[in-house]
Amino acid sequence: MYILKTEHSFDSAHFLAQYVGKCGNIHGHRWRVEIEVQSETLIKGGQLDGMVVDFSDLKKDVKDMIDYYDHALIIQEGTMRQETLHCILQDGFKVITVNFRPTAENFAAFFFKEIKNKGYNVKRSTVYETPTNSAIYEESERNSNEF
Repeated sequence: MYILKTEHSFDSAHFLAQYVGKCGNIHGHRWRVEIEVQSETLIKGGQLDGMVVDFSDLKKDVKDMIDYYDHALIIQEGTMRQETLHCILQDGFKVITVNFRPTAENFAAFFFKEIKNKGYNVKRSTVYETPTNSAIYEESERNSNEF
């Protein structure tokens, strides 16, 4: 099995609604995302001879996906009062609403599926919330229908 891995980072803020503890407050992270793609064989012939995929394409697709979240407040839909959200947006802040609780675990699954939808044979997605804490998502038949 051949495995390629690329990574990219972004900085953002989030909070975990109804979490009792520090993470219930708005706080920031330097998120690091690693995406691994796999193949049993290498491409034969042409410009991509001997490759799984073109690293340039993989790196660009991951970077484009991750850069969207950079320097934003990421919130789960329905977890902030409309008045509060309106004021934040009116003041010009970048807010991204997602349909899941913005945990490292959920982001790992979300990014896995986003890259898979671009046509890559994704093996694993790892999301670091801190330099020493990460969540890993690998698809199985049991969890392939999430998101």
